Amino acid sequence: MAKKDSYQEFLKEDFNKLFAGMNLSDVQKHFLRSRWLDQVLWMEGKANFSRDRYYFLRLTTIIGGIILPALVSLNINTISPESKTTRNLIIGSTFVISQLVAISAAIEEFFHYGERWRHYRRTVESLKTQGWQFSQLAGPYRDYTTHEHAFNLFAGQVEDIIQRDVEVYATQVVQEKKQEQQNQENYIFTQNTKITNVEEKKEE
Repeated sequence: MAKKDSYQEFLKEDFNKLFAGMNLSDVQKHFLRSRWLDQVLWMEGKANFSRDRYYFLRLTTIIGGIILPALVSLNINTISPESKTTRNLIIGSTFVISQLVAISAAIEEFFHYGERWRHYRRTVESLKTQGWQFSQLAGPYRDYTTHEHAFNLFAGQVEDIIQRDVEVYATQVVQEKKQEQQNQENYIFTQNTKITNVEEKKEE
């Protein structure tokens, strides 16, 4: 955790030094710190958080999925009655690991940490790219002679990136809600079908 915080502190300090060397007004420097840099640091933190959760859940699912078949393949019926502790340990371990795998997969499916990680990483890297290009008056800013003249274009580019980020996130939330609603409807339909079948059998 300290390492991640130190990296974000490094980014903050490094970019503040960069801003200090630019010939910009106080209002423009305030925008750089309060809008651009704030978003960079926030999304950097969210990307790291989502990545760590994604790796942890995926590794738990993968490792558990590898161990489970090995445990299941053990023929506990051949274990001597004297080894009751070993038998119970195998049964208990199989149950616990299977639950961990199921829970990890369910959490990842619900929160979509992998998608969030990639989403935040793409956005923050786009913001960083704009920041570095603006500082060097390169890329879309190469036709400008000063940072002050290029600032309006830079501010517009930053807002476009943030707006796209909001739109993509909102779209994903809507899709997730629709999918969740569809799953609930399918579950209810399945349960109703089972109840109907049971009632029909009773009538017969």
